[in-house]
Amino acid sequence: MTAPAPTAHDVPTAPAGRPPGRLAGRTALVTGAARGIGRACAVAYARAGADLLLTDIGRDLPGVPYPLGTADQLAHTALLCREQGAGSVVTVPADVRDTEDVRAVVDAALDRFGRIDVLLNNAGIAAPSGKTVHDITPDEWDLMLDVDVSGAWRMIRAVGGAMTRQRSGSIVNVASTAGLVGYRHFAGYVTAKHALVGLTKAAALDLAPFGVRVNALCPGSVRDDEAAEGRMLSEIARSLDVPVEEHEQTFVAAQPMNRLIEPDDVAGAALWLASDESRQVTGSTVTVDGGFTSR
Repeated sequence: MTAPAPTAHDVPTAPAGRPPGRLAGRTALVTGAARGIGRACAVAYARAGADLLLTDIGRDLPGVPYPLGTADQLAHTALLCREQGAGSVVTVPADVRDTEDVRAVVDAALDRFGRIDVLLNNAGIAAPSGKTVHDITPDEWDLMLDVDVSGAWRMIRAVGGAMTRQRSGSIVNVASTAGLVGYRHFAGYVTAKHALVGLTKAAALDLAPFGVRVNALCPGSVRDDEAAEGRMLSEIARSLDVPVEEHEQTFVAAQPMNRLIEPDDVAGAALWLASDESRQVTGSTVTVDGGFTSR
C-alpha cells in the first residue's frame, strides 16, 4: 500500500461532572466511524462514557463507485463524541485491508489508553453490487471480501492478544440481514456478510475461554439519516438504477414493522453488546431489522 502512515490526533476530553455511564473506564475501538452506523455507534459509546479510538479510511478506493468516509467526517464524529461525554477520543486514519495500518490503529489505542475493551468492526463497502453473479469481475469479488470479511479478521487478529491477556473484551461485527438471507444482484455482499457471521461464531468459540465475547449485529435497511451522513439506501438504489424514494418504499413495504431502521436503533444494540448487560452473550447474531428475517 502507498497510503501515508496513520497518525493519531487527540480530541479534547469532555467536561468533568458528567455521571459515569455503562462503558465508563473502558476503551472502544470503532472502525468505519466517519459516518452512518459507525458514527451512531461511536456517539452511543461516548454517551456511555467510553474512551474512543475512531478510525476510517479517509479516502476513496478504486473500484468503489461512491465516496467513502472522509477525514473531515471522522473529525466531526470525534467532536460529536466529545460533546456526548466521551472520556477521551483519538482518531487514526486506516485502511482495514492493510495489516500495517491495522496494527498502527491498535498500537495507538494501547499506547493512549493501555487496553481495548470493545472492538466494533463496522468498516465495510456495499459495492461493487447490482450485478448478476456471473457478471461480477474477479477484482470486484476480491475487493468486497478483502474489506468486509478479511478487514474484520485483521482487526480481530490485532486486538486478540490484548483482549486475551486482560481476559475480557467484547467484539461486535456489523454484518447485515444479507448475512442471513440472499438478495438478488448482491452476491458479493451477501457472501461477505454470511462469511462475517461465520467468522463471528468461530472466533467466539476460540476466545470464550479467555473471557472475550464475539457477536454479530445484523441491521436491516437503515435510513440515510442526515446527522449520521449515512448513504446505505441511496447507494443500493444507485447500484440497482432505481430512484431512492422508490427503493425506500420497497423496503418499508417489506418490513413487518413498516418502517426503516434508524442508525440509533443499531447503535442501541451495539451498546448492549458492548456492555456487561450482555456478559453471557457470545457467538450470537442479533438482528435489528423490524422483523424482516422472521418471515
